[in-house]
Amino acid sequence: MGRLIVLILLVVFAVWLIRRALRASTKGQDAPSKPSGEIGDLVRCARCGVHLPRAEARLAGGLLYCGEEHARLGAGER
Repeated sequence: MGRLIVLILLVVFAVWLIRRALRASTKGQDAPSKPSGEIGDLVRCARCGVHLPRAEARLAGGLLYCGEEHARLGAGER
């Protein structure tokens, strides 16, 4: 019975050492780059209030709009 307990403890210890070594080897790697689906900062259209990624927004008169039509119309009631 004592041998079985020692064997189980050795197996658990070996698994722990292997997991620790694997975790340490991945810690040194560079962080993965941002996924392409990440949207970044969200901004609000000055005309309709729709939220959209800053990269897709149109800037006109110092305000951000969701599209060319709303940029042409300017800020308005929501």
